[in-house]
Amino acid sequence: MEQYIQYVIPNTLTYPILTITIMFPIIGACIGLFISNEKILKYWGLFITFITATISLPLYTHFNLDTAKYQFFEMYSWFPYLNLDYVVGVDGISVLLVLLTTLVMPLCILCSWSYIKERFKEFLFVLLIMESAMVGVFVSLNTILFFIFWEAMLVPMYLLIAVWGGPRKDYASIKFFMYTLLGSIFLFVSIISLYIQTKTFFIPALMDHTYSFSFQMWIFLAFTLAFAIKVPMFPFHTWLPAAHVEAPTAGSVILASILLKMGGYGFLRFCLPMAPAASYYCMPYVIAFSLMSIIFGGYLALGQNDVKKLIAYSSVGHMGFVTLGIFLFNDEGIKGAILQMVNHGITTGALFICVGIIYERTHSREIKDNSALGMMMPMYVTFLVIFSLSSFGFPGTNSFVSEFLVLFAAFKKYKVIGFISTIGAILAATYMLRLVQKMVWADSDGHAHHHDDSHHHPLLDLNSREVITLLVLVVFVFWIGLNPTPLLKIMDTTVVHLINQISSGMSLPCTPVHAQLMNLDSTINTIITF
Repeated sequence: MEQYIQYVIPNTLTYPILTITIMFPIIGACIGLFISNEKILKYWGLFITFITATISLPLYTHFNLDTAKYQFFEMYSWFPYLNLDYVVGVDGISVLLVLLTTLVMPLCILCSWSYIKERFKEFLFVLLIMESAMVGVFVSLNTILFFIFWEAMLVPMYLLIAVWGGPRKDYASIKFFMYTLLGSIFLFVSIISLYIQTKTFFIPALMDHTYSFSFQMWIFLAFTLAFAIKVPMFPFHTWLPAAHVEAPTAGSVILASILLKMGGYGFLRFCLPMAPAASYYCMPYVIAFSLMSIIFGGYLALGQNDVKKLIAYSSVGHMGFVTLGIFLFNDEGIKGAILQMVNHGITTGALFICVGIIYERTHSREIKDNSALGMMMPMYVTFLVIFSLSSFGFPGTNSFVSEFLVLFAAFKKYKVIGFISTIGAILAATYMLRLVQKMVWADSDGHAHHHDDSHHHPLLDLNSREVITLLVLVVFVFWIGLNPTPLLKIMDTTVVHLINQISSGMSLPCTPVHAQLMNLDSTINTIITF
């Protein structure tokens, strides 16, 4: 216990909130196996995920804003021979991602209510096991425990795509599995290398340890490959559109809202504090790939006619802003990146739910088959427009705050990076407005398509379950957009501590690439001044 004291503060609650949050969905999944009635199963899944979300709320209400130490700490002896303990806790970064996870899961149950028509019991079991694994990733303070939860997500997500996916589900699920498994191999090698160097698996102690530059470079490259695949960053993004398109609605929501964030979280938790000198040395290259993700993802989204594929490619661009903000190494950039992870989870998750809703009615994801919905489904298009505006960062919505912070940080660091990254913001506005124009009003030929079922009845607008699902997310779109201060305060102390860790470990002279960036930035400054 002594080795942990300097990094943590005691749990202020009278119960182990993090372990309960991890275990409750597992218990609910096991009990659900004995429920045969499908309708009861649906309500059972909603009950379990709703209670899990309620259990996690004290993480927000009782969070101490004045310390960077890990809170709600729990420790149990696990494998003393290797000095391996079950250790969990949260800081200002991970607590937001835990809350995002528990918020999204009840909505995944609601959007699957009528979408999943076969083997709902197994579907619910997989979904709840995945929730436990995702929470476990964000609260683990032990690298082996982190890796176990990281791998525990792989099989459930594979099953969601392979069993309940679309026509090309075999291809998409195998591609997802192989890409993620490749990243996991490099992650495991890095974890073992760190243990050999330090004789500890405790993540905060690993952050405080000093490593040689050559060792930092090796673990940075291995970690980066693992996390870049998960983000995903260009050119490792090709698994994402296939997985999104073939996954059921709940699978797409989980992928967009939670799984992609684990890559960004890994950069913040491992790469920056454990390999600060290597991170600084490689910063120009990571930023270059981030900019390519932003522009390439936006450009590909612009050419899509499949709504789901369009949103999938938009995720590549939006997550490019996350890695860009992280590797700017300043307060605004890292805060913007963390907030962008939360906002992307809310907005893009909502857009995938919107796609699932219209797919249940028209059985097509093509824009041309879902045009001119404004007169037939006014409630639906209202939500669609709100989330589309949020997706490209319209002022007053949540994504505006996070993208503004990243862009501000980019212009503050290197103006050339700021100018290039604005291209991605322009592309986002272009493809989302194109989507809205065609779906709400008419196709590009100006003629509306008729949406009649076999009985020639027009499309039905949202039912009460669908309205509740989307309304929850609309509240967060405007709450964060109009009042982001509470979330920024939660992460403030932790981000300051992280920047201090990076600064104290960056003892390298500027590389030629750094110098070129500064020279180019100086040239742009001269042009602007002139």
